Amino acid sequence: MFPQQQTERMIRLSARSLAWGKLRREFASAALLGLFGLTACRSHDLPQYPPNSREYAYITNGGSGTVTVLDVVNVRVDRELAVGQNPTAVAASPTRSEVYVVNAGAAESNGSISVIDAAQNKVVASIPVHRKPVSIDLDADGALAYVPNSESNSVSVIDLKTRREIAQIGAGEEPVSVRLSPDGQTLVVANRRGNSVSVFDAATRTLRSVFGGCPGADDVVILPDSSKAFATCSAGHQVMALALANSKVSPGQPDRLQALIDVGLAPVQLALKPDGGEAFVSNSLSDSISEIDTSKNDVGGAYLIGDGPVRGLVSGDNALLYVANLRSQYVTLYSIDDGKRLIPSIHVGDGPQALAFSTRGLLLFVVDNRSSDVTVVRTDVVRTDPHAVFTVLPTGRAPNAIAVKGFKSQ
Repeated sequence: MFPQQQTERMIRLSARSLAWGKLRREFASAALLGLFGLTACRSHDLPQYPPNSREYAYITNGGSGTVTVLDVVNVRVDRELAVGQNPTAVAASPTRSEVYVVNAGAAESNGSISVIDAAQNKVVASIPVHRKPVSIDLDADGALAYVPNSESNSVSVIDLKTRREIAQIGAGEEPVSVRLSPDGQTLVVANRRGNSVSVFDAATRTLRSVFGGCPGADDVVILPDSSKAFATCSAGHQVMALALANSKVSPGQPDRLQALIDVGLAPVQLALKPDGGEAFVSNSLSDSISEIDTSKNDVGGAYLIGDGPVRGLVSGDNALLYVANLRSQYVTLYSIDDGKRLIPSIHVGDGPQALAFSTRGLLLFVVDNRSSDVTVVRTDVVRTDPHAVFTVLPTGRAPNAIAVKGFKSQ
């Protein structure tokens, strides 16, 4: 980097830090001034819960080896739990009050899965896996977990009831993402260094197909009817579309490559609409999103969205796309129905990296990697109120992922 460019970059970073510091001070002042009015504000503006309802957000802190637990009902920090080294991903059980944290571990050592009892908010078990696990997917019954071990070139299959690994599936080179199809028949794995996507029969855990030609294969989504999978090729500018062998949708047809869809540079993540009709690609080096019609494998449009988009999240009503822009302090909104970016963006913390809704979708949690906090946004007013940020809560160092779990207390 040339001296002048370095100086300009330092000035930009200093300006960002000063702006965010000012914003944090404003929130702190507002909290002190409005401390006694918070309950009244919640009674009118935030979702109301029955007395026995509990809901928590779990944020992995990669730099602290901890998980920050947020009390969603009362919008406050509940506690911080020690887990394994370098936690990188988290998932909530769909059937029991448990949360699973993927700990990548240190170099040259195996990783683990920490099991959190959500009713007590404490770590109750640690399940050993292999070298550098990086993500996790669960089956619909919450019985099995699938964890790609990126430096072991394998996927661990974990029985969540007995809390042990029951199988290890050989994958391609550096598997980083795994998805189980909604019908439970197919497992799709993105192999980043292998530049490929592997397709397995989930019941027998045998390899069905391998599709190459996807540089830096990264994120995977599968349509709700389990007919197709899409994978980002993050070291290039394409998304791979695969038709999956499916006895109901396409009887007798094997897995097959349908298209390599041109998008922006460095596509890193896919946000699928709940109805499966469209997928939105975060093109991190093009500062854009691409809108893919999943039935036609066509790009319906590409839009400049922000500085380094890395994560998108579609609202439950299929109307809004929220985009976290890592090289900024903003989450951008895109109106799906209108086909346009909404102005202004939401000013959050520094380095927004992960997003999650509360269970009823009325709050959005934005994980800010560089400022080590979570911004809480009210989604009911976000279209009309540029100051829809409700509060900012601290986390551990370098937070990177989030999952939300709601349940009824006994």
